[in-house]
Amino acid sequence: MMSLVSSQLKKGKQAVFEFDKELANEVDNNERRVNALELKIDRDCENILALFNPVAIDLRFVLASFKLSGDLERMGDNAQSIARYMLDFEHPIPEEYIETLQLNKMFDNTIGMLDEVFNAFEAEDSNLSRKIFSRDKILNEINRESAKRVAELIDDDPDDLQTYLYLFSIIRKLERIGDLAKNTAEEIVFYVEAKVLKHQRRKNRTSSSN
Repeated sequence: MMSLVSSQLKKGKQAVFEFDKELANEVDNNERRVNALELKIDRDCENILALFNPVAIDLRFVLASFKLSGDLERMGDNAQSIARYMLDFEHPIPEEYIETLQLNKMFDNTIGMLDEVFNAFEAEDSNLSRKIFSRDKILNEINRESAKRVAELIDDDPDDLQTYLYLFSIIRKLERIGDLAKNTAEEIVFYVEAKVLKHQRRKNRTSSSN
């Protein structure tokens, strides 16, 4: 499932940059495979819990896998949405738009996050998982900057409004995939170390605001 979701995103990038609608259609159609894998993993997790009553790290593995499959399915949904935006484009994306909105950097960082978090899962390496958190900040920064830059593009040339909005929507989808990759990294840390990071972060944010 991880390999398929990663492939979906990489093909989505290729479809956008090369204006390849056949490849975008392939990504759109493959989402059904992602959904089927999520259902299978969910059933497998339920069966393992019912039949084997796992404990300790085995239990954490099953619980983490159950949550990971949901996050992966949502990543697949976002990759499919990117492909569908591509299908609606009427012309290739001008290079200056790609550079202005840092679209290539956004794609590369998102794909890199997925590769790292998947490697961390296979290697059971929680330290590698933690590297994801700093990379997510890059995506958030590009996402914030892109809103300003889209507004500037609209002011300069309102005739291509639909293209700007589609590109901004793609960036938002990539940012969301980054958030889901970060969730996946947290689940790996939970599985390996029995630590729940998201509650710690919320506590830290609350303490710093007081």
